[in-house]
Amino acid sequence: QVQLVESGGGLVQAGGSLRLSCAASGRTFSGYTMGWFRQAPGKEREFVTAISWGGGSTYYADSVKGRFTISRDNAKNTAYLQMNSLKPEDTAVYYCAAGRTLSWAKAVLTTSGRYDYWGQGTQVTVSS
Repeated sequence: QVQLVESGGGLVQAGGSLRLSCAASGRTFSGYTMGWFRQAPGKEREFVTAISWGGGSTYYADSVKGRFTISRDNAKNTAYLQMNSLKPEDTAVYYCAAGRTLSWAKAVLTTSGRYDYWGQGTQVTVSS
């Protein structure tokens, strides 16, 4: 079992930055692919980004590429999402997720059902 707790959300103006954290406890954090998803009101949960268990590979949704950066510190059991140049359309609840046996393929990484554990989410609101 892995417990995930997100933090760092808040209200920011368009063009601003936020850094989200996802603290993990339980099983060995380093063995899991970590992903970030988001869900805006009235919309389905969508993939944002993922990072491999060792941190050597990352993958981003086109909508955030060049603006968001995912990273992880396995010694601290924490994953991060640095969000720059935020836009109002980035407003959503952001969730981190952990997957134990994910293959590094787009169809797998971007599918929420492939992840084993989820955090409770943190709200990000970007004002125009």
